[in-house]
Amino acid sequence: MKLVLAPMEGLVDDVMRDVLTRIGGIDMCVTEFVRVTSALLPTRTFLRLAPELERAGNTRAGVPVRVQLLGSDAACLAENGAKAASLGAPGVDLNFGCPAPSVNRHRGGAVLLNEPELLHEIVSAMRRAVPAGIPVTAKMRLGYEDKSRALECAQAIESAGAAELTVHGRTKVEGYRPPAHWDWIARIREAIAIPVIANGEVWTLDDYRAIRQESGCDTVMIGRGLVACPDLAARIVAGDGAGPMEWAVMMPWVADFFRQCWEKSGENRYPVARLKQWLGLLKRTWPEAGQLFEAIRREQEPESIHDILMARLGK
Repeated sequence: MKLVLAPMEGLVDDVMRDVLTRIGGIDMCVTEFVRVTSALLPTRTFLRLAPELERAGNTRAGVPVRVQLLGSDAACLAENGAKAASLGAPGVDLNFGCPAPSVNRHRGGAVLLNEPELLHEIVSAMRRAVPAGIPVTAKMRLGYEDKSRALECAQAIESAGAAELTVHGRTKVEGYRPPAHWDWIARIREAIAIPVIANGEVWTLDDYRAIRQESGCDTVMIGRGLVACPDLAARIVAGDGAGPMEWAVMMPWVADFFRQCWEKSGENRYPVARLKQWLGLLKRTWPEAGQLFEAIRREQEPESIHDILMARLGK
């Protein structure tokens, strides 16, 4: 049994990975996608999205972070995958699931699920380019408009040499609307021999148990559910059915997240926006997060928010 923190553009960056993996229970992370078009990207691009590469590809908690690439040019993706590996990435992941229209219009992400033969070409090229000891993996949805080619896509990815396949149990058109079709993840798992990681609509301990049962997968990837309840992974590992940590325990993590965002950005808007974004998800679990959000709603200066956070911490 393993738990993977999902890649989510604009939400799960290196700061969020650092905080969530230090809270515990997470076995692996995947970066936000590195967009590849027609050139070998400079080292600074990889380090911006995956600064963990300067720590042997691990978070401060020692959790490995695979680098995810997105694009449709097989040769260029392979070249950049080899570079990620040379920089210390413990694995290279391929994004065949992003539903963003701006990405799909440029032939990236979920739109590639209409072209199983291209999926095979991309994974094959990546597998040839990346050293044998470094896994090449992929993440896909169930399809673009429908699920008619889901099994074909999964089999194309497997036959090309992928070591694992993460399946988000919705099509592109379904976006993030409930439900996630865990039964389809099971169908894919039964159709291929490589390990399948189940993903989609896991918010609680009961959801985790249900996706394991219905999909038959040992490993589960969780995204928004972990951001909204950061100790969910630790509680899953403990298996004791306890509720979320007390807000008083969570609050120092919120302050640490804000501090890191402020230090990272060097400007004012980023840490303010990121904290408000996170509190918007945390209030699903803690009413106090909603109260804190209201307290900082109109604040635009990080200094003012810092003072409010310190007051809430009694400092």
